[in-house]
Amino acid sequence: MPALSPPTADVHESFLAAMAEFVAEGRGGPDDHSMIAHELREFSPSWASPTGFAGYVSALRAQAQEETPRPEGFVPSTSLWWAEGADYYGRLAIRHRLTPHLLEGGGHIGYDVRPTARRRGYATRMLRAALPIARSLGIETALLTCDTTNTVSRRVIEANGGVLEDERGGTLRFWVPTA
Repeated sequence: MPALSPPTADVHESFLAAMAEFVAEGRGGPDDHSMIAHELREFSPSWASPTGFAGYVSALRAQAQEETPRPEGFVPSTSLWWAEGADYYGRLAIRHRLTPHLLEGGGHIGYDVRPTARRRGYATRMLRAALPIARSLGIETALLTCDTTNTVSRRVIEANGGVLEDERGGTLRFWVPTA
């Protein structure tokens, strides 16, 4: 059974296949503001080599540290991968605090499941497993968001106790208890 774990170079080949799946479904373009798109644009040139991929994994792990330099507007975040052995199925990031921008639309937690691993309940289980980790980071109630048209993500959030606060510009905002 897959589980959340820190990023690891052990899933290199499977990770590359997953990223190709995301690109094939149109992710990564300039109008895509998701975590996957950001990482495709910034890091994908280095992913092919084992050394480059190991550097990417180290950079992701370092983002959890307050002192790590990061772009303006980015906050410390803990990245976790949904994997089993050498198989990569998805990712989740817990942002340690909210900026005004994240309060409007990004939230504390974002997740993606690779296209060929969807409809297996992974997103629901990933989020459920991440909530105690968010709690350990001092987040008592996590903000999660999704597009108004993303009924699958809405069901994932609600299945984990998410309570709809409002809709802002096509984005639904939910508060999810972490305890």
